[in-house]
Amino acid sequence: MSTVDERAPGAREMGPYAAAFVAGVTANNRLPLDYSVASLRIVDCLVDGLRKGGADRERLRGTLLGLGAYVGEVLVRRAGAVWVDFDADQSAYFGQRVGVRMPDGRVWNPLGKVRNRFELGGPGESLQIFYLTLHGRARRAVA
Repeated sequence: MSTVDERAPGAREMGPYAAAFVAGVTANNRLPLDYSVASLRIVDCLVDGLRKGGADRERLRGTLLGLGAYVGEVLVRRAGAVWVDFDADQSAYFGQRVGVRMPDGRVWNPLGKVRNRFELGGPGESLQIFYLTLHGRARRAVA
C-alpha cells in the first residue's frame, strides 16, 4: 500500500486538471485523447511506452496523475461517474485522495488503475478493459 499523495488535486479540481493535461500532451502531437472509451486504448499504449522507457514512478508522478485524471474523466463523461474526495478509510485503502463514484454508488480508483498498469503491465491491467467491465456504469453513455 502506498501513502496518499497530498499534493494531488481534490475532486473539484480533477476535471480541469484532466483538461489541462490533455491540452498539454496534445499541443504538439496528434494523440486522439477525446474522452471516448476507445481513447483508453491509447492510454494503455502510452503507459506501456513509459513503462518500457525505464523511468521510475516518482519521476513520472505528474504524467501518471494526468493519465489517471483523464481515465477518471472518461468515466465521468461516458459512464455517469462523479469525482469524489475519499474519506480517510477509502484514502488509506486506495492510496489516493480522490476517485469516482458510479451511479450505483460504487467507488473506483482510476488514478490507482493507471499506476497499476505502469507497475504491473499486461492485459489484466488494461484501462480500456477496466472501463468495459466496470460495474455501476450508467446504462447509456453520458454525453
